[in-house]
Parts: sequence; structure tokens; C-alpha cells
Amino acid sequence: MLMNQTIAKLNHMKLFGMVKGWDEQKANPQSGALSFEERLSFLVDREWIDREDKRLVRLLREAKLKIPACLEDLDYSAARGLDRSVIASLTSFDWLEKHHNMVISGATGTGKTYLSCAFGNGACRQGYKTHYYRVPKLLEEIRLSRVDGTYIRLLTKFGRARLLILDDFGLSAPTETEAKDLLEVIEECQSKCSVVIASQLPLDSWHQAISNPTVADAILDRLVHSAYKFNLKGESMRRKTKQKQEAKSATM
Repeated sequence: MLMNQTIAKLNHMKLFGMVKGWDEQKANPQSGALSFEERLSFLVDREWIDREDKRLVRLLREAKLKIPACLEDLDYSAARGLDRSVIASLTSFDWLEKHHNMVISGATGTGKTYLSCAFGNGACRQGYKTHYYRVPKLLEEIRLSRVDGTYIRLLTKFGRARLLILDDFGLSAPTETEAKDLLEVIEECQSKCSVVIASQLPLDSWHQAISNPTVADAILDRLVHSAYKFNLKGESMRRKTKQKQEAKSATM
């Protein structure tokens, strides 16, 4: 009866991990041989793991990553411009603490979105609040926010993140208003949030893609000078994956 009351109190305090840990201990006959300190330690560990798992689920849900990519699954087999040692040095994510940025460029299908989402996934696993946007959708959301009066709230949301991923930059030349909106987002992130930006355009073509030279200078100045740069090369990874799948199907 006393234990039932204790379990009810744990549930009331939302210590659900400890409740699960207690059930696991009851189901394990070897738990009886453990000392009180050991059993308590296991319960606390179970609560800690439960909370960390829930936090990761929440961060990934809020990030809205386009692809469930992982840095551990990156393909280094082809000459794509990925240096394993450089990627390994970035997995500590201390570059987020320093508010450094990342620029990923390359042709269609070379894995820009996958790499950016892999870093987004890794950031979430490290406990960093992350947001993913395709630039066209971001600019549309900004436009609508000016209409419904939520623009300041939207900018604040970007500044509160630790990593903002902007994918598909330069698919079409931004208007002057859109370029200024993008500058406002990057300005809001300055010294608060790291930005990963992925684009089909080579970095030296960005200036031409932005109609206003002053705005272009401001965007590049804030993004590029403190950025890690990846220029992905090689054949389309989508085509390569499809060929592997077709070859596998043919042998079955």
C-alpha cells in the first residue's frame, strides 16, 4: 500500500522515468541483490534518460528537418568534397557556442540538404534548439507575418534558436524586399545563433544573385567570414541511391 502511494506521488510530480525504472526493477529478480544506493542511482538514471529522450523528441519536432539525416551515415566513399576529419571536428558543436556559420554549396543532388539536416539532427541531440527552413518558404512566412502582425515574434523566434538552417538559397533571384528580409533574419541571428545556408549557387555567385549590392555585401559580411565552407561535388546522390535500389531489386 505504501509503495502504491509513493508511485502515485511520483506520477503526480511527473517523475515518469523513475516509475518506469521501478517497474523494471520489480521485473528483474537480480535487483534485490543491489544496495539501496545502487537502486536509487538506477532510478535517477532512468528519470534522466527519460527526460533526455523527451527533450530530443521535442527538439526534433520543433526543428522540422526535411530529412531524418545523421552525421554517422554520411557517405565518404565518393570524391564529394567531404573531409572526414573536418566533419569529425565539427561534431562537438562548439562552433555553435562561438556562433560560427556554415555554407554548403553544390549542384542538385550532391547532398546539400542531407548534410545540413545531419548537422541539424546532431545539434538537436546535443540539446540545441534548431529550425529548418527552405528560403522560399521562409520569405513567404515573413511576408505573411507582416500582414498578420507577427513579424517581430517571428524574428525573435530565430534569435532564440541556436541553429538556423536555410536551405535552397538562390533557387530564384530574391527581390530587393526579400533580400532585405533575409538580411534582417541574419542580423537577428548575429552573435546569438549559428546559420547553416545551403545553395546550388557557388559562393562567388551570391553577390550577383542579390540585386541590391549594399544588401548583398551586408549578407555576405555577416555570413561568410565566420563560416565553415563545403563545396559538394560528384554525381547526384539521389541518382546513385536509385541505381543501388534498382540493382538490389533486380537480384531479388
